[in-house]
Amino acid sequence: MAEAVRQDKTARQLRLLSDALDTGRLGPVRRMVNTLSPAEIGNLLESLPPGKRNVVWGLVDAEDDGEVLVHVGEDVRDGLLAEMDTDEIVAAVEDLDIDDLADLIEDLPDTVIDEVLKSMDRENRERLEQALSYPEDSAGRLMNPDVITVRADVTVDVVLRYLRLRGEMPDHTDHLFVVSRRHQYLGRVATNALLTHDPSTPINELIDDEQPAIPVDTTDNVVATQFSDHDWVSAPVVDENNILLGRITIDDVVDIIRDRAEHQALSAAGLDEDEDMFSPVPRAARRRALWLGINLMTAFLASWVIGRFEGALEQVVALAVLMPIVASMGGVAGTQVLTLMVRGLALGQVGVGNLRALLAKEVLVGVLNGAIWAIVVGVVAGLWFQDMKLGLVIALAMLINLVNAALAGVLVPLTLRRMNIDPALAGGVVLTTFTDVVGFLSFLGLGTIILLK
Repeated sequence: MAEAVRQDKTARQLRLLSDALDTGRLGPVRRMVNTLSPAEIGNLLESLPPGKRNVVWGLVDAEDDGEVLVHVGEDVRDGLLAEMDTDEIVAAVEDLDIDDLADLIEDLPDTVIDEVLKSMDRENRERLEQALSYPEDSAGRLMNPDVITVRADVTVDVVLRYLRLRGEMPDHTDHLFVVSRRHQYLGRVATNALLTHDPSTPINELIDDEQPAIPVDTTDNVVATQFSDHDWVSAPVVDENNILLGRITIDDVVDIIRDRAEHQALSAAGLDEDEDMFSPVPRAARRRALWLGINLMTAFLASWVIGRFEGALEQVVALAVLMPIVASMGGVAGTQVLTLMVRGLALGQVGVGNLRALLAKEVLVGVLNGAIWAIVVGVVAGLWFQDMKLGLVIALAMLINLVNAALAGVLVPLTLRRMNIDPALAGGVVLTTFTDVVGFLSFLGLGTIILLK
């Protein structure tokens, strides 16, 4: 429901913005754009063709430029950066949080990176270099080193006076982290506990040590799962010696979850989630050509299988009429299983411990659905062509291919994962090959045996 509301809002904003741009009156466009959050501006920019996008980008308040760049895909970001000079880019990114800057800086030109580093003080430059030393999809790259720590041997009054002296707290500060003299993580203290307890209360009486710290090398998918499972707003990140390095906040985790969903949806079609919707035709064609070529090879394989039964097709034309049904049903059944498997692998729900039970369950589902639809299709085909043997052929082929689809739907993504190939990206093409080839082979093979013997 919330997603539908967001989509309707974006569509309405896009329509109003396009209408205003068409009139040539930029004042209303500027006012409209700068009432939006940076994330909303980024979404709108991705929805506009390059000409209008560049006009709107020039109207965005300079103080929002950095945040907007963080919220757009890589292709769109490259285009926006091309419209900016070095001084504008440096000004845009200088106030970004370290974790956001770490995500962005590698996309900047080398000359701009040098200027950005020169504009930073020594402490922030060292923080950025530390963040960039961690793998891209790890907790180390997600974390923000800007974190408030307190000691266990002080009182609530001391902490409150310290906070007032600071004057502000980082966003999403729901807890302060308690550390030892060596800066090792001991636990956390809720900010509401500081406000509701007597000022003389020692911090060590308020420590919550049940939340485990996140190791710095934890993958971002595991981080997202932990936040989802425990409803965290923020979480501490530590190194191998339990030294507190920083914290991860819910806004970064939401970005991970959204990016993961986009990746799974677009990878199924062989597309990149960072691709610009309005990317130049040659670039878009080049990127898609690879998977079209792979799919073409699998189609030739299926055609070769069909060609082996040319004689049967010439004698029983009904086989050619009914043949797509078997392959189509197998493809749909396999895609259902594949989608569940890709999701389960991404969430860490599939492993050696439950693989046998999962495989048995999916095979039984394939047998049950195969039997049901085999009877339906067999009866329809038999009555249609007045040949019950033909009905038997397609019924048996349907059963075989739906069981095959269940097996392939489970085993293909597991095999691809073991080969370090993204199952969300390659699984669909490989699965289609299995269901098409086995579907045609079983149907035409049975047709040759039963109808032409």
